[in-house]
Amino acid sequence: MDRKDFINGAKDSIAIVVGYFSVSFTFGIAAARAGISPLTATLMSLTNVTSAGQFAGLNLIVAQSSYIEMILTQLVINLRYALMSLSLSQRLDSGATTPKRMLIAFANTDEIFAVSSVKPERVSPSYMAGLEIFPVISWASGTLFGAIANGLLPVSVSSALGIALYGMFVAIVMPVARVRRNVTFAVIIGAALSAAFYYLPVLNSVSAGFRIIICTIAASALAAWLFPVPDPNRGDQE
Repeated sequence: MDRKDFINGAKDSIAIVVGYFSVSFTFGIAAARAGISPLTATLMSLTNVTSAGQFAGLNLIVAQSSYIEMILTQLVINLRYALMSLSLSQRLDSGATTPKRMLIAFANTDEIFAVSSVKPERVSPSYMAGLEIFPVISWASGTLFGAIANGLLPVSVSSALGIALYGMFVAIVMPVARVRRNVTFAVIIGAALSAAFYYLPVLNSVSAGFRIIICTIAASALAAWLFPVPDPNRGDQE
């Protein structure tokens, strides 16, 4: 392993480490409130490393949804990781063997992909190891501390922290939605469909897992149809 590359990757991961601990701390609290033990919640974070997928999965567990709903929901929510890993694999240097690529893909997240993608040169497995190891540790340890702290914190504090993830999603989506019509449209359609499935008769009988699947696919499909991304190879204009 190249020590210099590893250290550079670790330095680039500092901001991710801080952010992951705070969000996973919230997940730990939510998992504990759902009756999941700290050890189980930590294992969930250690083996998944996906905020949206884990929170959705937690809701399905609480709702006692079927395995097929769980599988389909996770597939829809986390499919982007496969695409990001395929893109990232093109930027790895010649030292990235197949086993190393598999390990890199396992820990690949939105933030890690973003950091590694802006590097002007090809990245080495050593750099990716430094970039990924500490965020994964932070994600798992934040969950553990959150699950343990749930029983120690006042109810008002733990309840407030329980909505932190939704605040983070709003903070991520709104700046982009303000300048991109397709994102704004997808958000509005997704919210409208979610409200319809919650309040309208018949629709509110659909299970939580299939609600997420239908809303996600419908909103993204409509946005892609009405606001297609121009193909630069064909010289399309927006």
